[in-house]
Amino acid sequence: MSKAFTRESDGDSDEPLPPRPSSALPPGAKNYLTPDGAERLRGELDELVHEQRPQLASSPEDGDRKRRLQLLDQRIAQIEECLRTAIVTAPPSAADERREVRFGATVTVRRRGGDVIYRIVGGDETDLDRGWVSYLAPIAKALLGARLGAHVRFRFPSGEEELEIVRIDYA
Repeated sequence: MSKAFTRESDGDSDEPLPPRPSSALPPGAKNYLTPDGAERLRGELDELVHEQRPQLASSPEDGDRKRRLQLLDQRIAQIEECLRTAIVTAPPSAADERREVRFGATVTVRRRGGDVIYRIVGGDETDLDRGWVSYLAPIAKALLGARLGAHVRFRFPSGEEELEIVRIDYA
């Protein structure tokens, strides 16, 4: 019997590894990050490389350890690639520039149903539960460049609305 048709061990999982996650960005898009987003990614990378990976590598062999190590290595490679290609963008410094929605802004908009807060961040920072949207998202594209007090038309799945920009902050 050919070695190609035998298992290395009975503990190996039959499940293939998921494909290595690619960037959340479309081809050709710049990998912008806010300064605090870059810092969070560096912190996560440090924890994965210096704490989680050594702990997992030194743990007793079990059927799932190799797979968990591979998944951890994929996440490490993904963060390293993100940081390698990142363009860390500081918030605007001039007071007049802070009156315009730019990358990194936290924008409060008034909708029909009340006020909603969006933070415009990089693709690797997106967190919809926190209201953090990618600068490439349609809502961010509609808001970018608008000034405090401006009215912006935006088409939601529920229909078109006029949004009023009531506050712009940069953390």
